[in-house]
Amino acid sequence: MQAMIWAGAVLTLLGVAGLGYCVFRAIRARSARLEDAAMRAELQRVVVLNLAALGVSALGLMLVVLGIFLS
Repeated sequence: MQAMIWAGAVLTLLGVAGLGYCVFRAIRARSARLEDAAMRAELQRVVVLNLAALGVSALGLMLVVLGIFLS
């Protein structure tokens, strides 16, 4: 069960790192002063990455909690 806890912690950290990357990309897009259409396209890509990172982080937290319950 400890392997499940550690795997969940790694997944959670990867998800949090992905969320940080999304923030970085959004700030970089904002500072690039893109046109409206280009800004929308970039932010739509960031939203997809953001949801994926949030899902990975949530799965990691679920693994941690499940590992704690089972040990």
